[in-house]
Amino acid sequence: MDKTKVAIIGLGTVGSGVARLLLDFGDRTGRHAGRTLWLEKAVVRDLARSRDCDLPEGVLTDQLEDVIDDPEIEVVAQLIGGLEPARTIMLRLLESGKDVVTANKALLAEHGPEIFDRARELGRNVAFEASVAGGIPIIANIGQCLSANQIESLHGILNGTSNFILSKMHADGSGYQEVVAEAQRLGYAEADPAMDVDGSDAAQKLAILAHLAFGARVHWKDIPRVGIDTLDIADVRYAQEMGFIIKLLAVAELRDEGLELHVSPTLVRKGRPLAEVGGPFNAIAVVGDAVGDLLFYGPGAGQMPTASAVVADIIDTAVGRSKITFRTLELWSNQTARVDPADYATAAGRFYIRVNVEDHPGVFSQITSMLGEQQISIASVLQHEVETEGDSVPLVIMTHETTEGAAAKACERIDALDCVHGPAVRMWVRD
Repeated sequence: MDKTKVAIIGLGTVGSGVARLLLDFGDRTGRHAGRTLWLEKAVVRDLARSRDCDLPEGVLTDQLEDVIDDPEIEVVAQLIGGLEPARTIMLRLLESGKDVVTANKALLAEHGPEIFDRARELGRNVAFEASVAGGIPIIANIGQCLSANQIESLHGILNGTSNFILSKMHADGSGYQEVVAEAQRLGYAEADPAMDVDGSDAAQKLAILAHLAFGARVHWKDIPRVGIDTLDIADVRYAQEMGFIIKLLAVAELRDEGLELHVSPTLVRKGRPLAEVGGPFNAIAVVGDAVGDLLFYGPGAGQMPTASAVVADIIDTAVGRSKITFRTLELWSNQTARVDPADYATAAGRFYIRVNVEDHPGVFSQITSMLGEQQISIASVLQHEVETEGDSVPLVIMTHETTEGAAAKACERIDALDCVHGPAVRMWVRD
């Protein structure tokens, strides 16, 4: 059987999982690749650190040049995170004649055009299935299996940390900070979970999916995003009372005005597939004009699910499938058909609005007046009796369809009312 020599850059959690699959299941990977995938080198920073895999003698090295200067190494899994030195290493690997597999979504979201243009110039290719949604094969499905379709929309739960936190808040009634601490203890959240809970991680993944599905070239920082880090447990309870579950949704939807893009906490009606996605799992609902509705569900992170996606890319690269796909899709290329993002203010939908108001006659009419000025009609109202006289009372309003701009303007006007205590809470609603 022919041999393809492979290297791994970074032997952390995912890298160790990739090494284990290559070393322990060589017969399986060889059968799918039609050749032996031979782990030649694994580059790490600290040779003395203990590893979650047993490597043959001579594989481990702390010298990147052992890979760069070896012409027999054809495929490299670049599995270090962050932007630098990941970007520099990626470009050096391509320039040394290697094809590269990566799981680094932040790198692609920030430097995708540069990296892909350079790969094309050099006749190399980059595979990146593991960069979005871990073990879920969403990149291959959108880029290849659904190529007969015009993708009309993507609605995704793309961050397992946020989904675990939200699931626990709904199930236990625990507050945000308490659940974050539990997620950190269980290994579902980093010591600093900011990128996960503020919507940045989901926005990076959405930028990649939006480019793949629609040809949109939008920087992830330009995608409107709201995280769950300010979510009040009261809103979780009100959502449940009205028959909804709050999820951090990443949305890409093709409209006449352009491509609607945003990441935000969203009330999803109970019983809908996305509402039932619990724990650290991911899911992406896709609508294609030919195939109709699809749902992709599975572990969005973790050692072996992500390693599974990386090794699948290594196999495709060794066989030559990735090269064909890479050349055909022309990702992050000026030749790619482009769809411009729509003005976020024109995005249409229903909204959940909660305001804390004084409990006296005429307050409700003031609130409805502010909504009426923006042509927003009310679908339902929820208000509990005040327990102590003089306390402010939460007023929860579900609107009929309106626009993001109108809802934002109405909440701005409501916040300025003397009878309102504190800023209004506003979230999308997906029925």
